[in-house]
Amino acid sequence: MKDKKVLFVAHVDGHIQAFHIPYLKLFKEEGYVVDVASNGDKIFDYCDHKYNICFQRNPLSPKNIKAYKMLKKVLDDNEYDIIHCHTPVGGFVARLANKNSIHYKTTKMIYTAHGFHFFKGNNPVKNFIFRTIEKYAAKYTDILITINKEDYENALKFKLKENGKVEYVPGVGIDTDVIKKTKYDRNKFLDDTRIDNNETTLLLSVGEINRNKNQEVVIKALAKLPETYHYILCGIGENKENLEKIAKEKNVFNRVHFLGFRNDIFSIMKCCDIFVFPSKREGLPVSVMEAMACGLPCIVSDIRGNHDLVDQKGGYVIKLDNFENDLSDILINKKNHFDDMKKYNREKSEMFSLKAILSKMKSIYGLE
Repeated sequence: MKDKKVLFVAHVDGHIQAFHIPYLKLFKEEGYVVDVASNGDKIFDYCDHKYNICFQRNPLSPKNIKAYKMLKKVLDDNEYDIIHCHTPVGGFVARLANKNSIHYKTTKMIYTAHGFHFFKGNNPVKNFIFRTIEKYAAKYTDILITINKEDYENALKFKLKENGKVEYVPGVGIDTDVIKKTKYDRNKFLDDTRIDNNETTLLLSVGEINRNKNQEVVIKALAKLPETYHYILCGIGENKENLEKIAKEKNVFNRVHFLGFRNDIFSIMKCCDIFVFPSKREGLPVSVMEAMACGLPCIVSDIRGNHDLVDQKGGYVIKLDNFENDLSDILINKKNHFDDMKKYNREKSEMFSLKAILSKMKSIYGLE
């Protein structure tokens, strides 16, 4: 009797480490041989074999042809029962390699779209290209998992492999148990950040500091708010210098605090008052789910993913083109509504808990 085998595929090691270790563990506990294929030389817990595949983020890179050949050999040499692929390049190459492998007919191919690269408001030419690519690859997919409702509706229009299914699963799961146990000390945080603890209101954004995350609108709104408002940014990225310049121009540089990459995000979230997420494009933002679990009211941009998470009982969803003005108006005139939102968001976040998502995925994998 042959061993049951599963392969997880993603563009880079970081994606596996950040999101999929609980799923490697799940299969290991079910008696599977668990393999991983991604770009990098990291060795993962619960992983039997790691294949370093030279995936490139640029889909037109010639190295992706080499990645295809490398992965196809792995698939030919191993008769996998299940392949679960992620990320646009990793997902496409994996499905193409599996289609041409000798075990195609006996392998269940699962692809999770962590946010299609075609979406409302995007460049029409880019939408056409990415929709065409996803539509083609869907023909060789047994189960296509989408993490937000806009993508789910789009995926339903694709023709999948015979008896293929589209599933809606809201993310990969956040560890609400760890969040509940996380301790914090707001006074110490204020001291460490050199903020005067005098009825201070702390706004927080978590994520890469780049133009897509759009943190500049929060800095501009800060200029319209009382001096007791401060803005905390956790993350690194190439747009930091530009944000610092804007903060100086708006005379709020002393109220904008760049904390860089942090390992204590849950503690910081619990020290802050309001989570602000003005991103221009997302799949389903983990940081918003984590902020909800920490009991933060959330003010987010009206885009795919954000409005899957935040409703009027837990925050505000506002249009991108007027985010700056609407944010300052909400913070000045609707502050009294925030207290009721904290308990609601904590309770709602259980829908996105690792426990709830693992249960759903066990059913999809056929491990029940």
